[in-house]
Amino acid sequence: MSSDGSTVIFRRVPARLRRPVVERFARELQSAVAKGHAFDCLITHDAELRQLNRDFRGKDAVTDVLSFPGIGHLGDVAIAIGRARAQARAFGHTLEQEIQILMLHGVLHLMGMDHETDGGRMARAEKRWRASLRLPNGLIERVRS
Repeated sequence: MSSDGSTVIFRRVPARLRRPVVERFARELQSAVAKGHAFDCLITHDAELRQLNRDFRGKDAVTDVLSFPGIGHLGDVAIAIGRARAQARAFGHTLEQEIQILMLHGVLHLMGMDHETDGGRMARAEKRWRASLRLPNGLIERVRS
């Protein structure tokens, strides 16, 4: 974690991805959504997300985003770049926007929300934040439509 707060770590920066845009968005999430609490975001290959999903959740499958609560900071978000790229294509927006959607989703989990058990609380929060941050449809909304 940097002294400035939230950081974004890329295993490899994809071509045509504007890293500063993603980094600025992480700081915006820290300030607005995470109420000033820092988090770290790893953007990595699908195989690493599959390994993390297997190791920490017992699910041997690639997933697009994982969240890990932290000690001394809000926690960590991990995003699978291959999944993000495919989802961006499928939903007709940029890779940067998809990374932002996934990062928002992960941070909401770090804030204690769980769309599988909270009766729609996280879905409503994600929808409000997406509108405020000018993002396209989020993960929960996609599953429901």
